[in-house]
Amino acid sequence: MNVAIIIAGGSGSRMGQDIPKQFINVYDKPVLIYTLEGFQKHPQIDAIEVVCIDGWHDIVWAYAKQFNITKLKWIVSGGNSGQESIRNGVYNLEGICSDDDNIIIHDGIRPLVDDTVLSDIIIKCNKYGNGVTSMPYNEQIFVIDDEISTVKYIPRETLRRVATPQAYKFGKLDWAYHEAFEKEIGIYGSSYTNTMMVELGERLYFAAGSDKNIKLTTKDDLEMFKAYLKSDKDNWLK
Repeated sequence: MNVAIIIAGGSGSRMGQDIPKQFINVYDKPVLIYTLEGFQKHPQIDAIEVVCIDGWHDIVWAYAKQFNITKLKWIVSGGNSGQESIRNGVYNLEGICSDDDNIIIHDGIRPLVDDTVLSDIIIKCNKYGNGVTSMPYNEQIFVIDDEISTVKYIPRETLRRVATPQAYKFGKLDWAYHEAFEKEIGIYGSSYTNTMMVELGERLYFAAGSDKNIKLTTKDDLEMFKAYLKSDKDNWLK
């Protein structure tokens, strides 16, 4: 079974709006619904769980009914951090998922998840036990020396950008969150499931990525998302 955990527990303060950014309407549809539709239409996704801010659960259920998100099975309250929210989603699946089920974690504010990306992380997870969407760096990366200058760079060929979606076998994922929160490993600051796994000694496996997989953090990101929705591909491009 392939189960998606969609993380929609953030307040979205950096967007500067009156409501959480995952609920902002873009062309008469909430951002979160665009995200859920990507998982709803993928034939390998069996069920969806949303980790959501308290007070918005009924609204999510109503939106799911309105936009025919029939794979939505559970809504769980978020935590005080991203890692707590993911943990809550994982723990809710105890007794529901088997150890060998694939759990796909994805940010609710990444509404342009690609079918081929989802397919590849599932393939990688079945083969290696996990799969994380990734992209190469196309810019040079320099290390700050004294705030205004540098004498060191990191060869970009040695780097990958890792984001969501990312998939893990439920047994290992459930173990990891119990271990991390018990020992306070990889759960603070900007930590996410992928960084936590590495801190726990696990090896991650790269899967396909997409430049369209933008995270809606600022108003500029929102404008970019709207532009993607309105754009048409040129037929002559291979």
